[in-house]
Amino acid sequence: QVQLVESGGGLVQAGGSLRLSCAASGLTFSNYAMGWFRQAPGKQREFVAVISWSSSSTYYADSVKGRFTISRDNAKNTVYLQMDSLKPDDTAVYYCAARRLDLSYGDYDVPRGYNYWGQGTQVTVSS
Repeated sequence: QVQLVESGGGLVQAGGSLRLSCAASGLTFSNYAMGWFRQAPGKQREFVAVISWSSSSTYYADSVKGRFTISRDNAKNTVYLQMDSLKPDDTAVYYCAARRLDLSYGDYDVPRGYNYWGQGTQVTVSS
């Protein structure tokens, strides 16, 4: 049974930082690209970042580029999202997701491109 468990969310002031973690189990972690998405109330789930299985490739949404950094530790079966210079617009539930298909096949920026999802962690940025 595949499980993705996010942690590290919370309440932070604008300009602050948070580091999200996603621990994976029940799958061969190094065979999967890992992504982060977020969903704000009343909005669709949107792509944030993705990292290839080897960490050789990373992609970011324009809205977070230069502020967020995705990384992974295959020895710990964990993917991270370092979020700096947070803004109130970053407030959302953040989800990690696992993707078996190589990033070169595209669709890594849409939810249908992923095989497994976590339950999410709330991030709230106050102004």
